[in-house]
Amino acid sequence: MQKDTVEVTAIIPALNEEDNIVSAVKNALNAFEESGINGEVIVINDGSRDRTAERLIGLMHEDKRISLITHDKPRGIGASFWDGVDASQGAVAVLLPGDNEVDPWEILRYFKLLEHVDIVIPFVFNKQVRSLFRNAISFIYRFIINTTFLVNFNYTNGTILYRKSILKELDFRSMGFFFQTDILVRTVKKGYLFAEVPYRLGIRKEGISKAVSFPSLVKVMWGYLRLVKDFYFRRGMRENNIFGADTKTAARKQNYKP
Repeated sequence: MQKDTVEVTAIIPALNEEDNIVSAVKNALNAFEESGINGEVIVINDGSRDRTAERLIGLMHEDKRISLITHDKPRGIGASFWDGVDASQGAVAVLLPGDNEVDPWEILRYFKLLEHVDIVIPFVFNKQVRSLFRNAISFIYRFIINTTFLVNFNYTNGTILYRKSILKELDFRSMGFFFQTDILVRTVKKGYLFAEVPYRLGIRKEGISKAVSFPSLVKVMWGYLRLVKDFYFRRGMRENNIFGADTKTAARKQNYKP
């Protein structure tokens, strides 16, 4: 791999995160350096009405690895992620929340697993940092997803490392909070290899989380129903042994000799 090749793109959606965005970006860049990864950061200012964008201007002048995409109004975390994917240069994409709740070192420590799989899925092992209500919602959500789509995920909404080529081949993009689950079910049921790994969740220092709200739950419901329709009534979504040529799944299955 050439030295100037971008290996990982960290996509950081931010909606009114003026108190957290600078720390989130700096942590991502520091994690790249300490992990020996050539990375870039794309911040998606998702219609913020505070000084989120202003806080980034100085950083962008100091470090060319940072870029900014601005939405004129909030479009959702899924839409922000996909805009970041389309603008990215990295071979791997990962979403890092703009609230600085997630420690990027926790997921980047597993970067080399992508020498063997195409997706690295983290799950939270220190669940006590979240409220009992939030953990209960997560348990119910995971149960519904696993039983509906015949999978066994420990978590689907974390800082997942995706090989970008498998994202590019998807013909449907969920734009709401359901987007990570949608991607995982579609790619894993197609047969792409993945690894689940433990990671530690931090504690949000400023502001309030926007993950659990009525509008986001409505979008999750619609995303779920769309995936049910595609999973049960659309041919070709299940494993078909056709994988991107540059994926580890293709390489490993080609070399497999029963």
